Amino acid sequence: MTLFAALRLPREILFGKGQRHVLPTVAARFGRRALVCTDERFAGTTVFADIIKSLQSASIEVLVHDRVLPDVPRDTVGICVEEAKGFGPDMVIGIGGGSCLDFAKCATLLLSHGGKLQDYYGEFKVPGQTLPLIAVPTTAGTGSEVTPVAVISDPDRTLKVGISSPHLIAAVALCDPELTMTCPPGLTAIAGADALTHAIEAFTAMRRGEDPNLPQQHVFIGKTALTDHFALLAIKLLGRSLEKACSDGTDADARADVMMGALAAGCAFGTAGTAAAHAVQYPAGALTHTAHGLGVATMMPYVMTYNSRVAAHEMAEIGAALGLEAKARTADEMAAATIEEIRRLFAAIGITPTLADLGLPADKLDWTAEQALGIDRLIKNNPRAFDLGTMRRLVQAAHDGDLAACVM
Repeated sequence: MTLFAALRLPREILFGKGQRHVLPTVAARFGRRALVCTDERFAGTTVFADIIKSLQSASIEVLVHDRVLPDVPRDTVGICVEEAKGFGPDMVIGIGGGSCLDFAKCATLLLSHGGKLQDYYGEFKVPGQTLPLIAVPTTAGTGSEVTPVAVISDPDRTLKVGISSPHLIAAVALCDPELTMTCPPGLTAIAGADALTHAIEAFTAMRRGEDPNLPQQHVFIGKTALTDHFALLAIKLLGRSLEKACSDGTDADARADVMMGALAAGCAFGTAGTAAAHAVQYPAGALTHTAHGLGVATMMPYVMTYNSRVAAHEMAEIGAALGLEAKARTADEMAAATIEEIRRLFAAIGITPTLADLGLPADKLDWTAEQALGIDRLIKNNPRAFDLGTMRRLVQAAHDGDLAACVM
């Protein structure tokens, strides 16, 4: 097998303690008028006030939209864009969690190309370059600061929808782990588990071959040599520090590890894509109204068990990255130990263990399985194939907490 890889990333990634202080310098490269998108909570902090003051002191005029809502309701983006048109921004700065960054991507898209968000659902629908976007995450989870996708809630659809295009990738990802220091333990856990799930699914994704047209036809192309590099880095960092960051939010080194882990996971899955855990979470999350990161993490041990028949070697590598002892263990034994370690870690940080505990009704399992199987961009990325029967059994096992039932 010859080496094959693709990677789509921001023009610049800046990471480290205090990086928020260089935002005015970075922004000045793109112009003098910035639309800043954030949520009401972060807009009320002294840190945000200092960021805005620093931009203004650098002669950058700022229009703040501080009404970003969780899960990005579709029509809220249009309201922001209408308000910003008269302002004429040279750039958009998204500051906050994943929803704030996705909102900023969508605002950038509509300011640049017009129309409605519905015009761009799916892959490669964005016709060209957009206004420069500077992504400044304040949580460590989604990796949206480096990915080519924005996920929104459409009131006309049951499931969330995505817009996927290389043109959505931020020009600059500016990541300062100090911005995560006040993130509460519950959110730290859910966001970090989301990142770890991203990395695991990217590393175990289907390897789709070496067709040179693959990256031109698909945004997410399965695992490659480069995405594997970032996925294993993410797993190593999150494995050693996520539990610490949840138990002691003042641990600066753990916070940096978790934020770098989320960033690296985004670099991996932004090209490789995710798989079955995410496919099940979309319908399960729609029914239970639970956090995305919580749902995918709940599913992860069950999906890993289902996939272990065909991905034991990859799971053994994941185990090694987590620090498990591989000596005298077969690949299958190492894979089993890896799954158990993921279960232990997630339990330790408070991740819900079953779909039943998430609130998924037993009479909705068939519908959940059918909807998950229909998300082709994710299912085709899974290393082991599904049919309706196997998907139904996976969902049942995850509902009941029966890991052994995933060995089918």
